[in-house]
Amino acid sequence: MCGRYSLYADMDFIQEEFDVTIPGTLPKRFNIAPSQDVLVVTADGGKRKAHMYRWGLIPFWAKDPKIGYKMINARAETVDEKSSFRGPLKTKRCLVIADGFYEWKREDKLKQPFHIRLKSGKPFAFAGLWDQWDHKGEIITSCTHITTIPNKLMEEIHDRMPVILNREAQDSWLDPSIQDTEYLKSLLVPYGSEHMEAFEVSPVVNSPRNDVADCIVPLSNISS
Repeated sequence: MCGRYSLYADMDFIQEEFDVTIPGTLPKRFNIAPSQDVLVVTADGGKRKAHMYRWGLIPFWAKDPKIGYKMINARAETVDEKSSFRGPLKTKRCLVIADGFYEWKREDKLKQPFHIRLKSGKPFAFAGLWDQWDHKGEIITSCTHITTIPNKLMEEIHDRMPVILNREAQDSWLDPSIQDTEYLKSLLVPYGSEHMEAFEVSPVVNSPRNDVADCIVPLSNISS
């Protein structure tokens, strides 16, 4: 699963990279956690739009919004089978913008956190889904990331990884005219490990309350 990530890249660079205008300001985030508002990109009439959606998808039919805590990820293999994700897969796809994510590797009784990112250091896009919940006037727009099997880099750390879409796949993922389930699922593959890097970081990231730059500092730098 992907339960924590970062987005601290320069806001102007993010806007240029994803051809979008971000409303307001975008604070640097080093430890984004479920239930928080996150930056997503959708396409409306061929034009990309940026939004802040709650992380943890709440299906429109849900009786209790707390279901979102269980919906922070969707599995690529079954995303077209689950009632929570089947509809959004066809009509409510989005990009969730990040520049790194965290995973914990079990070592004996301990779990060592790793920060994983592109070697280029550039921000990237997770494949995401969104939905809107409206109950007695309370409206919540929420999203989830899609995960897949690990690439060679990630399999040493965890048995899942988030789907990262390249530029071509991003355009297809956002295209509302594309609703072929098999084609959409064919985009949900592991990103090339040769373009990624992972390094151990401090346990300070373990608590979502610690949204600080120390979360992304390589442990080797701290130790030296």
